[in-house]
Amino acid sequence: MKKLYFFTRIAAFSLLAFLLSCQTNVVTQAQQDTPSIFSPTVAKPKLTEIQNDSVKKLLESAVEQTTLTKSYDPSYVVLPYPNGDVPIETGVCSDVVIRAFRKVGIDLQKEIHEDMSANFSSYPKKWGLKAADSNIDHRRVPNLQTFFTRKGKALPITDKGEDYKPGDIVAWDLDGKGITHIGLVSNIWNEKTKRYGIIHNIGGGTQAEDRIFDWKIIGHYRYF
Repeated sequence: MKKLYFFTRIAAFSLLAFLLSCQTNVVTQAQQDTPSIFSPTVAKPKLTEIQNDSVKKLLESAVEQTTLTKSYDPSYVVLPYPNGDVPIETGVCSDVVIRAFRKVGIDLQKEIHEDMSANFSSYPKKWGLKAADSNIDHRRVPNLQTFFTRKGKALPITDKGEDYKPGDIVAWDLDGKGITHIGLVSNIWNEKTKRYGIIHNIGGGTQAEDRIFDWKIIGHYRYF
C-alpha cells in the first residue's frame, strides 16, 4: 500500500509539472515524418530585407533557437526575475516566443507579471492560483494569449495562409480539450502550400516546420 501511494504521488507530481508549463510535449508521427521547411522553400523576404527592425530581430532569434534548443522540458523552475530563463538547450513552446521577444527588448516575464499582478481577475483561473507567479505565468500559453489580447494585438483567425505574416504569434488547441501550444510565423514561404512556416517547440526542441494548420488555431497576434 505504501509503495502504491508513493508511485501515485510521483505520477501526480509529474502530471502537475506537465500542466504548469505551455502544455505541449507531444511528439507526433507527423512531426517525425515532416521534413524541415527550409528545404523546398524560400525566404520571402530574406531576414536582411525585412524593414521592421523588431520583426527582424524577433525572427533572427527564433531561427537561432533552432540551432540551440534541442529538447523539451515542462518542469516548474524557480527563475530569476526579471529576465529569468531556463537553459537555452531546453524549454517549452512559450520559451521560443519569450526568448525572441527579449531580443527586441521586451521581457514578457516582467510584462506579464506586472499586468497579472495588477489585473489578476482578467487572467485565466485554470491553475488554482490566488496570486501571480513570476516563475511560470509568462510560460503558460493562455496567459500569453490574454496579455497579447489586452495589449490590442489580436487579429482575426482565418484559414488563409497569406493572412499569417512573418513575426506573427499563433496559438493552437492541439487536441480539442485545451492542450495548448504557441509559436512564431517565420519568413520561410512554401510556394506549394502558399503559406509561411512556423518556428516552435512541440517536443523535440525548437524547429522550423510547415504546420500552421495542423491544429485548431485559437489565437493570432501581431505585436510589431
